[in-house]
Amino acid sequence: MPATTFDDEIRAALAERRAALRALLESHADETERIRSDRDAEYDDEHDLEGSTLSAGWQLLDGLQRKELREIAEVDAALARLADGSYGICAGCGEPIPRDRLRARPAATRCVACASRTR
Repeated sequence: MPATTFDDEIRAALAERRAALRALLESHADETERIRSDRDAEYDDEHDLEGSTLSAGWQLLDGLQRKELREIAEVDAALARLADGSYGICAGCGEPIPRDRLRARPAATRCVACASRTR
């Protein structure tokens, strides 16, 4: 079955989002390495009243990286659903997810009604 224009649109949006997330992840990994280097240089940030501690920065970056990895997994799962033909079917009710929702959130697995019930 040939890919539809909508499928192509969504596939492109997902690929673009995945690339952006990979770039963020790489940037945050570089920043984490910089923090690690600062720590290794025996920088005493615990007594720097003007700035945040290295550990606080490290925790923030760790949280961002975890979020980015989760979102990459969601994008990859959406791409797999596109490939196997199950994309756009609500995991909650089994009905088609409206295209406007999928355009707004291409990795969505639930329609708005089901998503609001799971919050």
